[in-house]
This record gives sequence, structure tokens and C-alpha cells, in this order.
Amino acid sequence: MDRNQEIIRTSIVGIIANIFLAAFKAVVGIFASSIAIIMDAVNNFSDALSSAITIIGTKLSERPADRMHPFGHGRVEYFSAIIISIIVLVAGFSSLVESTKKIFHPTEPNYTNFTLIIIIVSIVVKLILGRYVKSKGKMLKSDSLIASGSDALFDAIITLSTLISAIIMLLWNVSIDGYLGTLISIIIIKSGIDMLKSPINELLGSRISNEYIQEIKDEVMTFKGVHGVFDLILHTYGPDTTIGSLHVNVLDTTTASEIHFLERSIAERLHEKFGIIATVGIYAVNTGETKVARMQNDIMKRAFNTDGIYSAHGFFVDFDTKTITFDIMPEYKVKDAEALRDQFIASLQNDYRDYHFHIILDQNFSD
Repeated sequence: MDRNQEIIRTSIVGIIANIFLAAFKAVVGIFASSIAIIMDAVNNFSDALSSAITIIGTKLSERPADRMHPFGHGRVEYFSAIIISIIVLVAGFSSLVESTKKIFHPTEPNYTNFTLIIIIVSIVVKLILGRYVKSKGKMLKSDSLIASGSDALFDAIITLSTLISAIIMLLWNVSIDGYLGTLISIIIIKSGIDMLKSPINELLGSRISNEYIQEIKDEVMTFKGVHGVFDLILHTYGPDTTIGSLHVNVLDTTTASEIHFLERSIAERLHEKFGIIATVGIYAVNTGETKVARMQNDIMKRAFNTDGIYSAHGFFVDFDTKTITFDIMPEYKVKDAEALRDQFIASLQNDYRDYHFHIILDQNFSD
């Protein structure tokens, strides 16, 4: 079963479970006059609706690439996750309004043994459903499923608080139903806000983990002729489509045909192992010149000792044009990267009067 079919199957399980829970809780809440149970039923119904949206989003994301969307429609999944989060937020705010009314105009809940059994069953079902859906979401890298699973586990804790409210009512005849409903509402709202973060970050372009970056670089470094890997950039177009680029150092004695086959080999490996469609750029490394080595060591040492420069790479000297080229990566704290570059060039110019400097500014993608 492929990824999308598995997401749909998991979502169907969630829909069935939540509809049954919502129906039971609604009936019990009405007969018990418990706003907390009724609001919990509303939350279960919104969970079922969320699962339905996940299915719709998954089906839409399957649409193939076209002229307007050359990388496919995979990002539709992020939008479906955002819609689910908004539904949770709406349910939370609606619950907050009703629960607040209950505080000022309370009605006495009427809990029975049957009520307590329904609540306990609901807790158990939500715990099982939450663990199942969340584990599937992590396995399938689905933000929608992860959000639904986390929400279900949260619901189990919320329903547990409802059970505590019922026990307090039965033992001491004290109703905390409105207050508990308010607490549930606040937790639902917070959960909805947290759920929004992941898909929004994906759409904005979230940071790649340093561990993943290092894994890719280590793989590229296994190729003969590669003497460094830099400037790795990845863009995701859904969980199944990643477009990227990187630069590798090769000796300046490497022939065009050798570079051609090296680039293709690296691109094929990255696609096979990581699913990345990559463009490979080349930095040349000077060979056979001790003078170049001394210049590189001196200039790179100065770069790393300059406040505001995170790293430098891609050093090369063209003696015909008397041009020195390399990249510097400013630290995040730097507000004016161009001014930093110009100041650094000025500091070098005194000792390298015969040379021109062509320094490119790279973004800092590392911690």
C-alpha cells in the first residue's frame, strides 16, 4: 500500500471512531446536562471532519505536475493541515463561549453510572486512536495525521478531566463543569495554534536539520574527486518531492568530461537514496602552486577570525586576471552583510594590492 492510500485508510479509521464517540458523548451530555461532555462531543465531531479534510487533501495532492505546477501538487497537504488547525481553533473558541456562559448561569449535571462508563470508554478509545494515528503520521511524514493523532491524545487527557469533574460532582455535589469546559476550550485553542506551526513553516521554508545536512554531505563526500561539499539548499514541494542544489570542490585539473560524469553520479545517488532532485555546482581548487596554498591559508584564517563571518569556502585564484574568488557566510546577527564584505575586502587589499577580490555572500543555513 502506497503512502497516500495508507493516509486515507488511517483517516477513515479516525472518522469512524470519532463519529461514534461524538454521537455517544452528545447523547450522554444532553441527558447529563454536562456542557463539558457536550463540548467534548463537538471536538470529536471536528476531529472526524479533520480526517475527512485529510483525505480530500491527500487526493488533491496526487494530481500530477502540469504547466502551472511543474513540481506537482504535494503542498496541498500543508493547506489541508492548516484547514484542520483552523477547524480546531473554531471549535475551541465556540466551546470557550459556551463554557463561560455556564460559569455565570450554571446547570447541575446529572451523572450516572452509564455516563461514567461512556467517559472511560472514550478515554481508552482516544488513547488507542491517538497513538495509532500519530505513529502512522510520523511513519508517513504527514503533518495532517500527526496533528490529528496529537489532538486525539490531548482529547484523552481532556476527557479524563471531565471524568474527574463527574467524580467530584458525585462525591461532594460540587459542579465545576463550566470551569472545566473553559479549561478544555483553552487547551483546544492552544492545540490548534500549535498545529498551525508545522504546515505554515513548511510553506514558508523551514530549516533543514543539521543531522540531515551532514548525512547528505557525508554521502557526497564518498565520491572520488570530491574535496568538499557546500551551499546545500533544499526546497520541499510536499513530502514526496524535494528540489535541491549544492556545490562540490574539485581539483582544477579535473576535465570537463570527468566533471560531467561526477555531477550526474552525485545527482543520481541523491535521488536514489534521499529522493532529492539535485543540481550540482562546481568550485575549482588550485593545484600545484605553493603560493596559492599560502594565500588560501592566510585569507581563510583572516575570514574565520573576522567577527560576523560564520564560514568561508570556494577559494580560487585566477593568475591571468589576478582575481581571487571565494564565498563568505555571514552570521545571523549581521544586519548589513554587504558592508561586512566590503570591510573584509578592504582589510585584505593592503596585503594583496595586485589582486581583485570577487567575494559572494552566502546565506547561513547552519546553527
